[in-house]
Amino acid sequence: MHPYKKRLLIRNMRRYTIIFIIAFFISAIFWWQFADDIFASDSDIESQLRKFNYIIYKIRHDYVEEPNLADLIDGAITGMLEKLDPHSIYISAEDQARIAERFAGEFEGIGISFVIQNKVLTVISPIPGTPADMLGIRAGDMIVKINGKSAYGITNDEVFEKLRGHKGSSVNVSISRPGTQELLEFEIVRDKIPIHSVETAFMLNDNTGYILLNQFSSTTDQELNQAVDTLKAQGMTQLLFDLRGNSGGYLDQAVKVASKFITGEECVVYTRGRNSESERRYKSTGAAEAGDLDLIVLINSGSASASEIVAGAVQDLDRGLVVGTRSFGKGLVQTPYHLPDGSTVRLTTARYYTPSGRLIQRPYSENISEYYAEAYQTENPDSVGIDSSQVFYTSKNRVVFGGGGIHPDIEIKSKYLTHYSSKLLNARLFFEFGSQYAAAHPELGGDFQRFLHDFDVSETMLADFRKLAEDKDIEFDKKEYEEDIIYIKNMIKSSMAQVLFNRRIYYYQARIQDDDQINAAVELFSKAREIAGMK
Repeated sequence: MHPYKKRLLIRNMRRYTIIFIIAFFISAIFWWQFADDIFASDSDIESQLRKFNYIIYKIRHDYVEEPNLADLIDGAITGMLEKLDPHSIYISAEDQARIAERFAGEFEGIGISFVIQNKVLTVISPIPGTPADMLGIRAGDMIVKINGKSAYGITNDEVFEKLRGHKGSSVNVSISRPGTQELLEFEIVRDKIPIHSVETAFMLNDNTGYILLNQFSSTTDQELNQAVDTLKAQGMTQLLFDLRGNSGGYLDQAVKVASKFITGEECVVYTRGRNSESERRYKSTGAAEAGDLDLIVLINSGSASASEIVAGAVQDLDRGLVVGTRSFGKGLVQTPYHLPDGSTVRLTTARYYTPSGRLIQRPYSENISEYYAEAYQTENPDSVGIDSSQVFYTSKNRVVFGGGGIHPDIEIKSKYLTHYSSKLLNARLFFEFGSQYAAAHPELGGDFQRFLHDFDVSETMLADFRKLAEDKDIEFDKKEYEEDIIYIKNMIKSSMAQVLFNRRIYYYQARIQDDDQINAAVELFSKAREIAGMK
């Protein structure tokens, strides 16, 4: 045989071998448990797999450029899962690592929340108790050099790469602090940094506690216990539990969180799927560490999955009052299948149901974009999602409706921002202006309570703020500006509080002064006590 033909034959054999291995790998992952049944009942699967193999071969052999085979396979898997439901997804190895870290409850680094503002790495706030915090790094500090090299124009991924590292290792940063002429030099020894799921917790008044939970991670139940104990020691007898914007997390944590409020061993949630092994009932533990508190749960269209499990259990078991707007409606159970390269397929295997039997999942079609857009296009649950034909009853025979998501007992609408304010927020101008003004007026940082109750954003400050916005090419809209003036002043003041007092908690304490949902919810505890049967 001619040497050229021999080499061509070898190359083709290699191609066919690679194609065969890839096709076998894919089919083995998704069908090995059910192969006998599938091929016995539907021989068309074999022809579809042959079609898939043929297309891979033609792309590999005839496409105008050398294709990235790994990207092709990733795309094929993604497209296949999109045909199932909105929550069956393929997660790359890199994304899976980030997700695992987020829900693990900690990482190793220096301990700052940050933002890239005007291409400069800017500290939003140090995380309490971390190396950055203990060294005196403050909100508003700008990290201009990392290990002697300019950090101007740094990306988020580069921040993680340069500032994170193994516990005990060190990194040098040069900081420009407003009001300070010379750069401040810090050598920071990295340590374990907690990722808090309890975003903030404080007293709203003499007996009302407020806890904002941002996710359900592996440490959520421990954090919540600590927050409840701390607030009880300060006199808390009633709790406003804020789950707005909480997209969920671990199922076991949702059950543990619900168990803190629910006495006895009650069904918190149950699952049901095509296979009998997917049917499970999850009961409260009976611990009820916060079982003596009057309870209001606050939800909105960003509350999903684990948040809906907790809100649904509280509502169905008549433990407290659910207020706000309809939740997202994410009630599909995803089972993770980890692949050899570190990537993961999360495949929907069951559905979540509240104790009364309501399906949490909102109806969906094949158009995933429309599915997500529909959840956020309105905050009016009176006309969206409620199916009056799906009537269910709580443990005390109150009527609740199905149709997807959790519908609040009492609707409290949130205020929508104008386009002008949305542009200001997206450009992070509140933080930029608040940081600058706070740095120029450190005398305002002496007494937080005095600042909270006495300080008001002046007309001169507002004029300077509008000038900053115009400098950033945000066109002034007088009508929308006046419509949102209370919000704008509050956001400037909240950003100042965070910088002046160097803690994220002070941002929230100032921020809720303009939160209509919180202010209205606080007046409803008598209704919460009535539902729960508490005196």
